[in-house]
Amino acid sequence: MNIHEYQAKGLLAKYGVAVPRGGVAYTVEEAESTAKDLGGSVWVVKAQIHAGGRGKGGGVKVVKSIAEVKEAADQILGMTLITPQTGPAGKQVRCIYIEEGCDIARELYLGMLVDRAAGRITVMASTEGGMEIEEVAEHSPEKILKISIDPAIGLQPFHARQVAFGLGLEGKQVSSAVKLLLGVYSAFNDSDASLIEINPLVVTGNGVVIALDAKMNFDDNALFRHKDIAEMRDENEEDPSELEASRHELNYIKLDGAIGCMVNGAGLAMATMDIINLYGGEPANFLDVGGGADKERVTTAFKIILSDDNVQGILVNIFGGIMRCDVIAEGVVAAAREVDLNVPLVVRLEGTNVELGKKILAESGLAIVSAENLADAAEKVVKAVKESKGGG
Repeated sequence: MNIHEYQAKGLLAKYGVAVPRGGVAYTVEEAESTAKDLGGSVWVVKAQIHAGGRGKGGGVKVVKSIAEVKEAADQILGMTLITPQTGPAGKQVRCIYIEEGCDIARELYLGMLVDRAAGRITVMASTEGGMEIEEVAEHSPEKILKISIDPAIGLQPFHARQVAFGLGLEGKQVSSAVKLLLGVYSAFNDSDASLIEINPLVVTGNGVVIALDAKMNFDDNALFRHKDIAEMRDENEEDPSELEASRHELNYIKLDGAIGCMVNGAGLAMATMDIINLYGGEPANFLDVGGGADKERVTTAFKIILSDDNVQGILVNIFGGIMRCDVIAEGVVAAAREVDLNVPLVVRLEGTNVELGKKILAESGLAIVSAENLADAAEKVVKAVKESKGGG
C-alpha cells in the first residue's frame, strides 16, 4: 500500500525526522488559509498523487505571495497530472500540500528498502539528490552508498555516521543526519514498511538535514497490525480493477498485454506470464486466485479480467492441489455464461479432480479450448488471439 507525501511526512515526524511545516488542502480556500497559517514569504504547492516526477509534469510550484498560492492551487487541483511514473493516462489531483519554503544548500538522496537478496533492510544514499535513483545507478553507480543492516542489532549510530560521512556531511550536519536516519529506520521497522524514499534529502543553509520529500510503501500483509496506516489508504489512487480484486482477496495487477491470465499460485502465475511471452504474446495481467478459492471467487476473477478492454483472449492455468479442478471449471463456466464471453478461452487443468473438471468444461456447450500442458496452453491462446485479430 502506498500513501501520499503529506501522510508520509506526518508519520516520519512522529519519529523525530525533520520535515518542513505544511498542511493539506482540498480547495483553493483551504490552500490560502494554510499558507497564511504557515507564514513566511515563500511556499511550495505540491500535487498529491501516488507517483514521482510531479515537478516535471507541473505538479510542484514555488510561489512568493498568497495570491500566487491561490493561483497555483487553482491550476493544480483537479488537473490530470502526467509524470514518467503515471503513464500517458496520468492521475487526477484531488488534494495538494502547502509547505513552507526551505533554504536549500545541498540536495541528497536517501532510501531504505527490503533487499530480498541480502535478506535485510538496506540503506541507500547518494549525493545525487533530486535525480531518480535508477538514473544514478545506470550512469554513476559509484555515487550510491549501500549499507545492509543486521536485524539482530538494527541501525546503529555508527551506521548513520558512515552514511553521513559518505555523503560528505560535516560538523553539525552529521549529528542532524544521524538523528534523521535513526528516526527513518525506526519508522520503517515499526510500520512494516517496504520502502521509504526521501528525494531530495536536503541540507539547509544553517546545517540542518531535513526530508524535503517523502515516499512510503507498506507490506499489505502486515496492515492488520497497523489500522492507523490502513486508514490512510486512498482508493482514488488505485486501479479500479485492482481495488475490486483486493476486496475479494484476489492478487491482481493490471498489465499492458492482450492475454488475460487466471492462475492459482504466484509462482505458477509468473511462469504462465513468462511462457506467454515465450510464444509471442503479452500478458494483460497477473492474477493469483489463491489455493483456497471457491466458485464465487473464480467467477469474480473472471469478470475482473474481462473488465479490461485490452483483453483479447484468456488463459486459465490451474494446478489442483488444495484447489480442486472441478471447482475452477464450475467457476469458469458460470462466469463465461454470465459475462457473455466473446474472446478465445484456453483452459489447462491438472491435479485434484482434473477429469471431472475437464468433463464440466466439455459439457458446458461453450467454446472452450482445452490444453494438455502449459506450453500447449500458451501456444493455443497466443494463436487464437492472433487469429481473432486477423479475422477482425
